[in-house]
Amino acid sequence: MPRTTALDPLFTAVDGTSFTDRHLANLAAGTLAAVRVPDFLDRRTCASALSALDRLPTVDYDPARVPTPIVRFGPALNDYRSQDGRLDAGRYWRDAETARTAWQRAGMRPDPIAVSLARLGSAWGAAVAPATITGRPVFGGTLREINAGALIHYDDINREFPTGLFDQEVLAQLAFNVWVSVPEDGGATTVWRHRWEPADEQQRQAYGYRPEAVEHCQHVDLTPQLGDGLLFNPANFHPVAPNPTGTGRRIAFAFFLGLTTTGQLIAWS
Repeated sequence: MPRTTALDPLFTAVDGTSFTDRHLANLAAGTLAAVRVPDFLDRRTCASALSALDRLPTVDYDPARVPTPIVRFGPALNDYRSQDGRLDAGRYWRDAETARTAWQRAGMRPDPIAVSLARLGSAWGAAVAPATITGRPVFGGTLREINAGALIHYDDINREFPTGLFDQEVLAQLAFNVWVSVPEDGGATTVWRHRWEPADEQQRQAYGYRPEAVEHCQHVDLTPQLGDGLLFNPANFHPVAPNPTGTGRRIAFAFFLGLTTTGQLIAWS
């Protein structure tokens, strides 16, 4: 039976010349699907970032856990989550410090993560601060190369760590991506108007869900262009489409933003 037969007129993707505080607020409130800023990074910055990637120690996800190849740099908190929703702190902090050192050594100038955080902070009206755990700032800013696609999944720090993780209380979570390389075809991010519910577990597939979980749900498709910046609410189910021709590389820098109970924006990966 379809979950919905009517479309939500507010669930749309919009393009803008820059991100605004209203964009951020509407995404947090769930009254907007996504915001894209074309040419968020210019071609020179993208080329500079791409040329520095060989200096970053990237690795592949374990194929037993992630069935499609995904190359990554930088620790994501969810990769250090135990089955009972707690952080493997020793392993996480070790890898976070190693990643910070590698990032500094890579000498990426301009720094696409720093540029992105500064512009988002300017849009909000206050600087974005790192999320902290017992006063210690977490790592923020990963790199992902996804050419073979990613399964339908969602990201929700409050559900992933239900007993709490950060010193700050997060009301809403946003995902930011900026592409420094794009394939000639494919690679779209689809954002579905659907958030996790218990019945979805019947459609589990590895780290994500089968397409039946979002069957008949409203969605928007966003095919990346070089330099695009994209914000969306990752509590909505979302996959990445593969590059069917295998021509070109889909490489993005990414992090999460959290709107806290004090109105602050914090970042993590």
